[in-house]
Amino acid sequence: MARKREYRSINQLDETYYRAHPEEIESYLATAFEEYARDGCTSALLSSLRMIARVKGISLLAEESGITRNGIQKALSEKAKPGFDTVNTIINAMGYGFTLQKLDSNSLSSSQNPDH
Repeated sequence: MARKREYRSINQLDETYYRAHPEEIESYLATAFEEYARDGCTSALLSSLRMIARVKGISLLAEESGITRNGIQKALSEKAKPGFDTVNTIINAMGYGFTLQKLDSNSLSSSQNPDH
């Protein structure tokens, strides 16, 4: 009898890649935030943060941030509406921070849908 194949999801492949190449996480997160600045799609941003949180280790982030494992998972869930302070705390625990960047006029005139 043929052995049943197990397939991995794209997120699992991404996690494996970023575990092997942690030096590329910063670029990945920068791109995720740039895309969020353009389209306002919160669920996509949270998905990216959730994947990197798993790469870095939810337990380690919980210890570093003072937020419980469950709290981090809940804050980064697809339909979550985490507060700025929560996201900032998680980002800081990952070893990153927010910075201000001036938008060009094309970015300012594009419409954003905050309900993504």
